[in-house]
Amino acid sequence: MLSNRFLTRRNSWNEVARLQRDMNRLFDDVSSRSNVYRAPRYPAMNVWTNEDGAVLTAELPGCNPDNLDISVVNETLTLSGQRTPAELPENATYHRRERTCGSFSRTFQLPFQVDATKVEAVFENGVLQVTLPRAEADKPRKIAIQAG
Repeated sequence: MLSNRFLTRRNSWNEVARLQRDMNRLFDDVSSRSNVYRAPRYPAMNVWTNEDGAVLTAELPGCNPDNLDISVVNETLTLSGQRTPAELPENATYHRRERTCGSFSRTFQLPFQVDATKVEAVFENGVLQVTLPRAEADKPRKIAIQAG
C-alpha cells in the first residue's frame, strides 16, 4: 500500500506539471498572435513609387509643421518631429487618452536614390505629403540598339 506522503508528493508534482502545461499553452497562444496585436507605428505612412520617384504621405493630426523635420540622404528618408499635448482647461482631467504625444522618428529605405534638392513637402489637413524625385543618375535609361 502506498503511503500518504508519497501520494501527496505525487499530487503536488502533477499540479506543477499541469501549471507548466497551462503556462506553455498561454505563451504559445500569445506568441502565435503577436503579429495581430502589434502596436501601430506613429505616424501612419504610405509610400508609393513609380519610375519618376516616390511619394510619401503621413497622417500627423495635431502636429505643427514647424515641429517636423524631413531629411533625405541618398535613398534614405527620415521623418521626425514632435506632437505636443493639447492644453486642458483648468480643473479638467482626462477621462480617456488614446492620442500619443511626444517625439517620433521614422526612417525608410527607398529603392533608389533621391534628388534631395528637388524634394517638396506639403502639409494640409493633418496630412504631410512628401514628393521625392528620383535622381537623374539613378533613372532607368533606354538604350538604342544599332543594327549592324
